[in-house]
Amino acid sequence: MKNKLAMAAVLALVAGTLFMAACGSKASYEAKAGNSAGSVAAGADGSKAVTRQEAPQAMAPSDRRYTDGEPSTDPEGLQRPTDGQPYDMFFKEHGVNPFVDTEDDRLSTFAVDVDTGSYTVCRDYLNRGNLPPPEAARSEEFVNYFKYGYEAPKNGPFNIVMDCAPSRYGQDLKNCHLLRIGLKGREIDTRSRKPAILTFCVDISGSMNMENRLGLVKKALALLVDQLQEGDRVGIAVYGSRGYEYMSHRDAGRKEEILAALRDLKSEGSTNAEEGIRIAYEMAERNFNERCINRVVLCSDGVANVGNTGPEAILKQIEEKRRKGITLTAVGFGMSNYNDTLMEQLGDKGDGHYAYVDNITEAKRVFVENLTGTLQVIARDVKVQVEFNPEVVKSYRLIGYENRDVADHDFRNNAVDGGEVGAGHSVTCLFEIKLHEGRQGPIATTTVRYKHDERDEFSEIAHELATGSIHSEWAKAPANMKLAASVAEFAELLRKSYWAKTGTYEAVIADLKKLAIESDDGDLLELLNLARKAENLKSTEGKGAAGGN
Repeated sequence: MKNKLAMAAVLALVAGTLFMAACGSKASYEAKAGNSAGSVAAGADGSKAVTRQEAPQAMAPSDRRYTDGEPSTDPEGLQRPTDGQPYDMFFKEHGVNPFVDTEDDRLSTFAVDVDTGSYTVCRDYLNRGNLPPPEAARSEEFVNYFKYGYEAPKNGPFNIVMDCAPSRYGQDLKNCHLLRIGLKGREIDTRSRKPAILTFCVDISGSMNMENRLGLVKKALALLVDQLQEGDRVGIAVYGSRGYEYMSHRDAGRKEEILAALRDLKSEGSTNAEEGIRIAYEMAERNFNERCINRVVLCSDGVANVGNTGPEAILKQIEEKRRKGITLTAVGFGMSNYNDTLMEQLGDKGDGHYAYVDNITEAKRVFVENLTGTLQVIARDVKVQVEFNPEVVKSYRLIGYENRDVADHDFRNNAVDGGEVGAGHSVTCLFEIKLHEGRQGPIATTTVRYKHDERDEFSEIAHELATGSIHSEWAKAPANMKLAASVAEFAELLRKSYWAKTGTYEAVIADLKKLAIESDDGDLLELLNLARKAENLKSTEGKGAAGGN
């Protein structure tokens, strides 16, 4: 799309001043296309924390030792909520994609996204008995959390799958269809992956003591260490009031030493994220090996209040190091006093991805089940350009990816960053499209442009879908397409999308029940449970609830 939705440039983090807010009230959020209203504290980049009053300044995260629902007043005099509502949660509002007429712009261009943090953050809200604020729900991260069983490529890094059927959730829109585009990355056997040189960067500040966040970090990283092989290497940097090298790099064969070092980590002080991340990258650079995976694994709640805490300094050094081949995985922990905006940016700028771990099961998913995909990148700067045929398609709307938009003319501009895809990862993109009645022919051509992980040259692959391949009715669409549609609709309801204004949780629940009858997928059953929780919370919280529709 030609109008690029700008990504966050400056966060609500400035040296010596941290804009925070509490979300004790049940703020009202008005559904508008491209806008989500409500009572919020905005950072310089538009990132928002749900709030009951103006955000206090210069409050160190280490001073906030309150778990959800604990009645008290903190040292700055701010009365914390007593109703279990999370507070000091920072999110970025990216708007909602509109329908675009193909006669005005037939091209939709965006960077791929394999992040899943938004889904697990919202899951954590719902499991704690709260609807998430609309800004927390990013539809593409919901959709890409789930596995759709796409066939892996026989040759090359990607396989493209395209399907189209009458839209289940766009029935109020004339002649509306759902177009599903799926990408499946090349799989790499665990025994065949490159040796990994990992630098753990662990936030041990006072805020990580809340709800035993640091304890979950230690368990999660221990799971990762248990999967490593001889020839892999691990080093640890930490940061509280100061950042420092905690454990020098050593072979994964010395597993007990590494695990003992993790067990001994203790929470301390405030949060000098800039110094801790800088030291982690210095360690990674000293141990760099071009024949290996060189990755920093950051575990944090995203809060920074000491040192050069402006995000530009952190993001600049991450961008510089990624050009040298050092990538970043940003893993978030904690509910309340959590900066989703910064954690997502760090994963994006670090040529890696962003995940949020809310329990030990999710830690196993990230660090055990998906370890090779988490560590080894198979393609960099991956962009997608979908060219719609104006003779057949009247208009289209990309669901999600608002903060991944790329100008159409930059699709082949190698200086413009795309997304990164790990081994075995899949990416799903959904479009609502309106067709001209009675027209036949090509619907759209999907072109994927990417750079090989080990070579600088770019390659492209393309796939076309024609009207003859459209499923005659929604009931005949593949089960995995139906699942993706239900996941997207659930996210659109939570984010109060204008295009879901006539949608209901009841409809999503009914569709998920049908899918669950023929599936034992635990993720699907969990989604069904979350949709039920969202429906109940919507009905009980009433008009002033944040989230829902």
